[in-house]
Amino acid sequence: MGRLVLVGAPLGNPGDASTRMREALETADVVAAEDTRRLVRLARDLGITVPGRIVSYFEGNEERRTPELVETLRDGALVALVTDGGMPSVSDPGYRLVRAALDAGLPVTAAPGPSAVTTALALSGLPTDRFCFEGFLPRTGSARRARLAALAAEERTLVFFEAPHRLAAMLADLAGAFGPDRPAAVCRELTKTYEEVVRRPLGGLAEWATDGEPKGEITLVVAGATATPASRPPDDELRDEVAAAERAGSSRRDAITAVAERHGVRRREVYAIVHASGQ
Repeated sequence: MGRLVLVGAPLGNPGDASTRMREALETADVVAAEDTRRLVRLARDLGITVPGRIVSYFEGNEERRTPELVETLRDGALVALVTDGGMPSVSDPGYRLVRAALDAGLPVTAAPGPSAVTTALALSGLPTDRFCFEGFLPRTGSARRARLAALAAEERTLVFFEAPHRLAAMLADLAGAFGPDRPAAVCRELTKTYEEVVRRPLGGLAEWATDGEPKGEITLVVAGATATPASRPPDDELRDEVAAAERAGSSRRDAITAVAERHGVRRREVYAIVHASGQ
């Protein structure tokens, strides 16, 4: 049985190539590359030879080539999938082939490598404990603004990809939907010679982007919305909830703890309310 290997490629600096990436390219029977010319150039930079058959696998031929690659896997071949940079399937070709291979009962593994998503997130200086990746937003202004309106209350840090010629319009829409003071960072040409990270509020970034069209590959990181504190219920409601929990079989200690956590109130505050009533 063959095997599909998802190969994480350097974002720009060949020095980020892993040993496992080199091995995957050197031992694969077939290498499916988003851009075959870039693959040849990367192999030359790494000083390795790719002896297997090299085929193109990009957005324009994914649908047609996926069944061919699945049949190649069925025949026992080792197939390596590599994109222009980062991990396959993350806003790059790959998902369709992974799904087809799994549906056919064929093994899929990875030689993991760099990712523009996590690299930009780490460099942004914004919270990294919880985040969501939105990839490329709709290209048209109305559809993009509708999507941003739906994301305005998202509390997790947001990561987007965007083309240089649309960045100014996207930042203007972001400032309109999220407010001009929302912290953000534009990460450009990560790991490459002209790497740049611009950290400003969205309003400032929107102005910065109008000074001249930024060049290169861009990842945008935006802080999540600030959570709105829930309103605190009146004392009698907190007291009644504790009493109801006790009637249901909870101890007073557990009932107070549960009510406090449910409403974001300090436990000792609920305790004081209950005991002040003489219950």
